[in-house]
Amino acid sequence: MSRPVLWIPRRVSDATLARAQRDYEVITKDTDTPGTAAEIIAMSAQADAMLPCHSELFTADVVAQLDPRLKIIANHSVGYDHCDLQALGARGIVVTNTPDVLSDATAEIAMLLMLGAARRAVEGDRLVRTGAWDSWSPSFMVGKQVTGARIGIVGMGRVGRAFATKARGFGMQIHYHNRTRLPADLEQGAVFHESLETLLPQADFLSLHCPATPETVDLLNAKTLAMLPMGAVVVNTARGALVDEAALLQALAQGHVAAAGLDCFKTEPGGNPAFAAHDNVFMLPHIGSATRATRDAMGFRALDNIDAFFAGQAPKDRLV
Repeated sequence: MSRPVLWIPRRVSDATLARAQRDYEVITKDTDTPGTAAEIIAMSAQADAMLPCHSELFTADVVAQLDPRLKIIANHSVGYDHCDLQALGARGIVVTNTPDVLSDATAEIAMLLMLGAARRAVEGDRLVRTGAWDSWSPSFMVGKQVTGARIGIVGMGRVGRAFATKARGFGMQIHYHNRTRLPADLEQGAVFHESLETLLPQADFLSLHCPATPETVDLLNAKTLAMLPMGAVVVNTARGALVDEAALLQALAQGHVAAAGLDCFKTEPGGNPAFAAHDNVFMLPHIGSATRATRDAMGFRALDNIDAFFAGQAPKDRLV
């Protein structure tokens, strides 16, 4: 009996690829470049399953052109805003994601970005690296202290809670906004805010951990940024769509936002070159989950979902 054909459009971890090749006929590319719409449509006639990343876009137009052979899209990501779930569901294509396994890795990057932005890491690194560090005084490179500060967390799902755990290690006061209030055992003393309007004024630091949905696009904009205390620090390790980048740039230029730590952008790959002019913006190329252990776990979680599907079982992480 022939094995199902699996298309993997991007380089994945060695362990993930080895397992996939053990159990499936695998078509893959040795590249970090996202699969294009044309490639996705063409491969749907050759593959029974796909294991894409967040930058492979399954828009309604692409989905309408998919070959009936394609049965399952097992995303190598937690986020699924790149998939038109309604269109895929109408075509009978199963879609899954990889929750749980990347929470700590992403929370680590959020903590790195928060500390780096607050303590002027970009500027300090440049001074030392270029040989421009030639003086010192008590007023030199003074930043914003994290310990004991108030942190506002938007989205208290798995990643948000993992970040809150790490923030407690710095003695931070945890405030959060979520669609629903957490039970006490998960809340762990954090202060719940039903709206951004009450959360933002409390946030010396603000960290975004909510999904990108039509309701959360440009969640941080000129109006909401103005609600933050003067000198706040903004961190985004969730999705670039959450931030109105022009508004954030203006808030940084005006000094209302003291610094920002960004791991995701409206345009990816590439980011927003306008941020590069600001030493108080600490940027990373969307590597929140980029640890060896997490990449293996994400790949294996996606394969678990594919395995279940072809075994006639319900994939654990089915979205549609």
